[in-house]
Amino acid sequence: MPRFDVVIVGGAAVGSAAACFLSLHTGFRGSVLVLEPDPTYTWCATTRSLASVRHQFSTPGNIRMSQFATEFIRHIGEHLAVDGETPDVGFREAGYLFLAGPQGLATLQSNHAVQRDCGVDAALLAPDALARRFPWMRVDDLAGASLGLSGEGWLDAHSLMQAFRRKAQAQGVVYRVARAAALLRSGHTVTAVQLEDGATVSCGTVINAAGTGAAALARSAGIVLPVQSRKRCVFPFHSPEPAPRCPLVIDTNGVYFRPEGTGFLCGVALPEDQDPECFDFEVQHALFESVLWPALAHRVPGFEAARVGKAWAGHYDVNTLDHNLILGAHPDVDNLLFANGFSGHGLQQSPAVGRALAELVVAGRFETLDLSVFGWQRVLEGRPMREINVV
Repeated sequence: MPRFDVVIVGGAAVGSAAACFLSLHTGFRGSVLVLEPDPTYTWCATTRSLASVRHQFSTPGNIRMSQFATEFIRHIGEHLAVDGETPDVGFREAGYLFLAGPQGLATLQSNHAVQRDCGVDAALLAPDALARRFPWMRVDDLAGASLGLSGEGWLDAHSLMQAFRRKAQAQGVVYRVARAAALLRSGHTVTAVQLEDGATVSCGTVINAAGTGAAALARSAGIVLPVQSRKRCVFPFHSPEPAPRCPLVIDTNGVYFRPEGTGFLCGVALPEDQDPECFDFEVQHALFESVLWPALAHRVPGFEAARVGKAWAGHYDVNTLDHNLILGAHPDVDNLLFANGFSGHGLQQSPAVGRALAELVVAGRFETLDLSVFGWQRVLEGRPMREINVV
């Protein structure tokens, strides 16, 4: 049975970030194995995501993680260059724009106060100011908006993930195409990871970064992880009318859209009672005609003639307690670390979480950004830490 000091289950953005930061940590001299069943990364949440970074959250911890992501990406060559080659992740800082009607204005203002205290570069806009900045947008039913002025935007998710992976491999991390079937446990310790083919890998520490497969992996170790797989569909569309300087817009009903190439991308999260756990990749095509197109045409009259393109579906690993990350060790198992339940924020939080996991492995504590509020304690106590700005 081979043995590794750290076995990471899941090699997409979070798992590869953890592997990368571990390999770069000056206090770590061990061996790292990353288990990833899909070497093409065709089906992982990372490559099927909207690939965005925003600072406009309602909780300081989420804000701090995304602020670190922005700085990390801006200086990516200092962290992830290999053989003098700096990865290009195509980061476009065009901002997020949250719209609010009369009933949502107080929440928008409350969130903005939290963001301001954390140094977020965002501005509250009255409808007239919004109309001047974005004359292509209908604003008569809005009470205000919050616009990110810097640090927010979108990027090439696959390129960022591969940059983490390439750097980790250059540092000696081993990647193996395999699916983890179970964690083998003795008392308070995970002794090995059993693979789908029956082979086992002995381990010192295990990191569960398995995304939508994380709950099943946790169950094999006797731990109930409140994470479910929820399907999200993304619809490309083209409009004959331009929308100059368009940010990523989140409308009052949760419908979002942003530029992509010569067109746009859009989507929406369905209400909780219409959003069951799901693992298939079938696109809900009726969603565009029934929900998205009417909302788009209402907000941007020029979108009335929008032509939808080839849509795709991916999955969020949703923390059903509070839509926030569950990070760190469970009190029942000494050497099993969790990084799950990102609820759609995994890519933008991967730099901060990868660094945090490396610190937990090496030092047993957070050395830079204190993310203890995302630990298991709130989960075990049934004490949700609500993130209001979930997109």
